[in-house]
Amino acid sequence: MQFRLLGPLEVEPAGGPPGSLVDLGGHRQRAVLAYLLLHANKVVSTSQMLSALWADDEAPMTARKILQNAVWKLRGVLSRPPRGEQGPELLTRAPGYLLRVSQQRVDLLDYEQRVVTGRAALAAGDVEPARRSLGEALALWRGPVLSDLVEEGICWPELTALQNRRLDVLEDHFEAALACGRHQLVLPDLESLVAAEPLRERASGQLMVALYRCGRQAEALAVFGRVRTALVEGLGLEPGRELHRLQQAILTQDPTLEVPRTAGDREPADLAPAARPALSPPLPGAAPA
Repeated sequence: MQFRLLGPLEVEPAGGPPGSLVDLGGHRQRAVLAYLLLHANKVVSTSQMLSALWADDEAPMTARKILQNAVWKLRGVLSRPPRGEQGPELLTRAPGYLLRVSQQRVDLLDYEQRVVTGRAALAAGDVEPARRSLGEALALWRGPVLSDLVEEGICWPELTALQNRRLDVLEDHFEAALACGRHQLVLPDLESLVAAEPLRERASGQLMVALYRCGRQAEALAVFGRVRTALVEGLGLEPGRELHRLQQAILTQDPTLEVPRTAGDREPADLAPAARPALSPPLPGAAPA
């Protein structure tokens, strides 16, 4: 089985025809599975599960029984792996439940591992492997995390945290891409991100660099003006020192802004459009991309 959370909740059956999905049952059952997948391979207490499923003043007297029934039904769904294959296990472990599943079977776990690999490469200065790993991680996103459950009223802090961390990963990917000389390639996605998240100084700085390297100095400086206005009007803050230094470097056409000598600005033949990390819709309240 393959479990997908980075978008609508989907479970693909092992050995099934391409595109087939497992029927997970009703809302409560799907929510239980989704929450356990968010905390895969960790014990989740019963009280934590109940808080995730109902607000404190909304839980019925039978809430524990409803949870137990949902777990029982999910065990039936998950207990049919192909012969010779270790399937997921939904276990009772005090003080609650444990969903044991391999990293390769959950897109969220796969994504997080690719991010770790990409960031390690970026920290080591291996910018091309970093760009590839981070791009592959971002390509796993099909939309806002668990978007179908969110539409049904689920509002877990874990989801907001994942969306916010994804923005950090996007910026890491752009950093690696710029270091590789891929400013033309990432420019459209940078413009979309900054339009959706106008207060993110790092992304605005990356957009300024990309525009400058594309010979659009005036537009790069205009980005600084927009982010400064957004910060002053929205937070009462001036841009940080790094962004001010970048503005000055663009004004003086500092040669350090040019593409590193080891990088080229070619559109690589091995980078198919699908490999580019498409922006999923921003968090509620953000400006549309």
